[in-house]
Order: sequence, then C-alpha cells, then structure tokens
Amino acid sequence: MPIEKPVAEDLHLREQALQQDTVFSGSFLKVQRDTVRLPDGKTATREFIRHPGAVMIVPLLDDGRLLLERQFRYPMGRVMLEFPAGKLDAGEVPLHCAQRELLEETGYRAREWAHAGVLHNAIAYSDEGIEIFFARGLSAGKQALDEGEFLDLVTHSVEELERYSAQGELTDAKTLVGLLWLSRWQNGAWALNWQAAA
Repeated sequence: MPIEKPVAEDLHLREQALQQDTVFSGSFLKVQRDTVRLPDGKTATREFIRHPGAVMIVPLLDDGRLLLERQFRYPMGRVMLEFPAGKLDAGEVPLHCAQRELLEETGYRAREWAHAGVLHNAIAYSDEGIEIFFARGLSAGKQALDEGEFLDLVTHSVEELERYSAQGELTDAKTLVGLLWLSRWQNGAWALNWQAAA
C-alpha cells in the first residue's frame, strides 16, 4: 500500500476544480474537461478520461510458465501480448472480476489468488486503476469470450518475457508491471498473501 501523506503537506501542489464538463460519454469511457485553479492562483484546463477501473491477472502455470493472451488492440493497430485483464462492472468486487475475467478469457480457474496492488497506468490523462492479481493452481476449462472478442492463448517462460521486454516487443504497461511484480516476489523482495479461491 502506498504511504499517504497528510493532506496539509500537499496543499502547495493541489489544484481545485472550478468547472467540470463532460465532453463525451460513451458506453465504456467518459471524457471530461475541467477548469482548475492552480496553486499559484492562475487557471488551466485539464482534459482526462474517466474509467470504471479494471483488473489484471498474472496466471502462473504449474510448470513455471505464464499464461498470456495475444489480442488485436485497435488504437495500436496491431496484436499485443498481455496478461488477461478486464473492466470492472459497476459495484463489482475486484477479486470476483479477476476470477470472472480469467475464466471467460482463458477458460482457466485458479485454486489460489493473491492481490498484489493497484496500477495507475496513465495518471496524466486518466483515473484508471488496474487491480493486480496473481493466480496459481490453474485448471483448464472452456473459454466464454464476449461477443466480438477474439484472442489467442499463449504460454511463455519468465525468461522469454524478459527478453521480449528488453527487445521492445512486449510494451503493454500492465503486463510489464505484472512481470516486475512477479520478479520481485520470486526474489523474495515483495510479498504476496495467497488465499484459497472462494
């Protein structure tokens, strides 16, 4: 968990919303344009995306390999390699979302789960938070992809993923953070609190 500083220590950095306008409201994202008062009293505009939040799962296979997806990402115009992930439904508990997404996208269920933390991947223009989960004790089943969702499942070793990262072939931010967290956990630097699936 990040260390929260008392609000008083941050007052010289805070911006105050003076006017808030929704520029676009879609079925998934909202775009907002706010006028804010800066710490020096001047005003500025802040444009950003409101996001419902998401989860990402780092699925650990019994042989030490990792389960990933290859999926075409339209904004990038290419197929990306990434850990399974998905959007939180309104009021959904993040662990339940992670379990649902793993099952729907990969067909796998996990015997044990660990919540690692949260990732804010685009803090300059989005409020999206991605809850990071680890899953192990995987058992294969049948995918239940959403309509219009197409992806391939692949497995890779940690060494392969580190090589792809170093070569610039793996560039998805959440997957890179998941890989970092995995490495730190395997080296004993960061702890994971494993719990049996409900």
